[in-house]
Amino acid sequence: MYQPIHPRSPLETMPTMYDLPSELVGESGLPDEFHIIQAALLTETCQPFGYLPEEILLASDLNLYYDPRHTQWYKRPDWYMVVDLPKVTSDPEMRLSYLVWQEGISPFLVVELLSPGTEAEDLGRRLREINQPPTKWEVYERILRIPYYVVYDRYENNLRVFKISGDRYEAIALPENRLWIENLGLGLGLWQGTYRNFSSLWLRWYDRTGWIPTLAEKAEAESQRADRLAAYLRSQGIDPDNLP
Repeated sequence: MYQPIHPRSPLETMPTMYDLPSELVGESGLPDEFHIIQAALLTETCQPFGYLPEEILLASDLNLYYDPRHTQWYKRPDWYMVVDLPKVTSDPEMRLSYLVWQEGISPFLVVELLSPGTEAEDLGRRLREINQPPTKWEVYERILRIPYYVVYDRYENNLRVFKISGDRYEAIALPENRLWIENLGLGLGLWQGTYRNFSSLWLRWYDRTGWIPTLAEKAEAESQRADRLAAYLRSQGIDPDNLP
């Protein structure tokens, strides 16, 4: 008896992260030290409210493949966040790249750290060339419709945020250079301080109580708490180093 052959699903036929390049291919502009440290600070302080760790992806310089019709096309954001990821297996793999057609969800927020050589591309001032992939702005705004697009120019200390409104990005006002995102319970703003021994004006996440502490700040706070406790015990005639 003749058995019809059913077409395979796109998830079975589309390229996977093992099939596509995960490194920079023929591109200049490898991340400099600021890009690396700034991305680390964003990741370390980003703690969206109400999400489990496995429902969130925080990525920097991870290839973002966005078009199932052109599977070799990708962008490489300086930093991006994906929320509401589907539940994964108990033994997940580390991603080589992020493939929208496999993950089933686009990033929620993208950060580009502007430099003189990327300004036109990052701010949508460069037109798409004939027979070339779409520009970064086109991908974020029109193809993936990423809700928030953040551009930070550290040379001018200029923070700009664009939010999808209808079918276009619109610049939004930033009182005190801060953006509050209610459904994440988080804000993103400019913070003057020292991180990894470098003093600068950094992009950093905060919540309703203030700037979210880094691991080093948490350790320092715990050390100070322990010192205060030890001082109190000594004031009461108790040796904190010889407790029963």
